[in-house]
Amino acid sequence: MTIGMWIVLIGCLASASCALVGCFLVLQRQAMMGDAISHSVLPGIVIAFLLTGSRNTLPMLVGAGALGLITAFLTNALERHGKLQSDASMGVTFTWLFAIGVILVSAFAGQVDLDAECVLYGEIENAPLNVVFMGDTPIGPRAAWILGAIAIANVAFITLGYRQLKLCAFDPALAAAIGINVSLWHYLLMGFVSLTTVGAFESVGAILVVALLVVPPNTAYLLTDRLSRMLVLSVLVGMASSVGGYFLAAWLDGSTAGAISVVSGLLFVLAALFSPAHGAIPKYFARRRAIRGIAPELPAAGA
Repeated sequence: MTIGMWIVLIGCLASASCALVGCFLVLQRQAMMGDAISHSVLPGIVIAFLLTGSRNTLPMLVGAGALGLITAFLTNALERHGKLQSDASMGVTFTWLFAIGVILVSAFAGQVDLDAECVLYGEIENAPLNVVFMGDTPIGPRAAWILGAIAIANVAFITLGYRQLKLCAFDPALAAAIGINVSLWHYLLMGFVSLTTVGAFESVGAILVVALLVVPPNTAYLLTDRLSRMLVLSVLVGMASSVGGYFLAAWLDGSTAGAISVVSGLLFVLAALFSPAHGAIPKYFARRRAIRGIAPELPAAGA
């Protein structure tokens, strides 16, 4: 495979992984929790690196997962006991934790092989160059293997817990009434969001992770009213954004991560305009037809 094909594959794997868990964040009206987690896991990554002295996948995932759960816990605690709104509690939590991560990176710059700018913007163009070897045989970029494993884990998690996740998203009161531990499933979801975020950090960066967690699921939400279809459509939209973003970046000679975000946003705009059920243009013409149908039945002025 060429470097370009690997870039597209890595982008598609990141898009699919983020879109799957992002659907449940959108349905629970916690889309910006992805933003909070994607920024706040930085101190977990730095601490894991300082403790182990390496950038191996497992310590990074453990550190990020722990900070992701802490973020979710602090956000809920501030919302319930601190008299803050949900968005305010997320903002307080992720800015504080991300700032701690930036300070740790700068304070231990000689020991930490991490760059805050790389965490934000990613280096998907260079991701195919970090190749994994089996013996003396190259078997593909490290990012592709990591994101592929995370995508499989997300599919398995959603498949096994589909009923519980669906009930917790649409009617948490009913879920609790029939014996489902809503808090447990919430924190499990946050854990998988954290793992997905750190897996995509190195290749696509925190900003694109936020876009992939939020935009494809919202685009799919406009196109269907069924969760199963929403999951499939969000993955397809995310992959289409990755493919289109790669070619747009090649044409403009610009950032691939930025181009993927732009294409993802354009697809959302198209869905918002032309979605048969929720699009602005079909709704406009439906209102026009309704007005024309009512107008002949209205009495003429002065009659």
